Amino acid sequence: MDIGSLLNAGTRSSSAGASASQQAQDNQDRFLTLLVAQMRNQDPMNPMENAQLTTQIAQIQTVTGVDQLNTSLEKLGAQFNQSQLSGAVSLVGRNVTMAGNRLTMGAGEALGVFDLAAPADNVKVEITTPAGTVIDTVNLGAATSGRHAFNWSDSGYSADRELQFRIVATRGTRPVGATTFSRDQVVALNTTGGQLQFELASGRQTDFASIVSID
Repeated sequence: MDIGSLLNAGTRSSSAGASASQQAQDNQDRFLTLLVAQMRNQDPMNPMENAQLTTQIAQIQTVTGVDQLNTSLEKLGAQFNQSQLSGAVSLVGRNVTMAGNRLTMGAGEALGVFDLAAPADNVKVEITTPAGTVIDTVNLGAATSGRHAFNWSDSGYSADRELQFRIVATRGTRPVGATTFSRDQVVALNTTGGQLQFELASGRQTDFASIVSID
């Protein structure tokens, strides 16, 4: 029987709790035992060729190398997770900007952020309910391409009420594309389910990938 097949079978049957280094040593011991037995019992008229012996030695080196690589990757992953968590902790109390169109309410003034794909002659902000009903309009006039922020007086609206906004921008008679962003404050971290999430002051959650800037 091929030593590589026996070796792989033995590797699969190893207990899950064995350390990678112990498992690698067990693989090597098993390989040497099988190789010696194979050489002792080979047909004298048809001995193992050098090329075949070299191939089987390479098999144990490959398996051992894979075990060591897996151990290294596990250590690297643990270091990355620790580094990511340390960076996440530093965001608590910071303001973050993320994709979305929800207004940041509070202190009598709401804040919104947007990007223009190109310069615009006229930019208008429509304040809406979640259902899309327009409750107010803010005319910003002309604006360059890139990121902009605006303030809107939210007097008469409670801070826990959700309001959204959309941008209507034009250059001459042609519309100009706009991307909206929401701003919020990170108040805590949540690692439930093994996924790192940021708890926001608005009661929502977001992840690293959704954050586009940090203040």
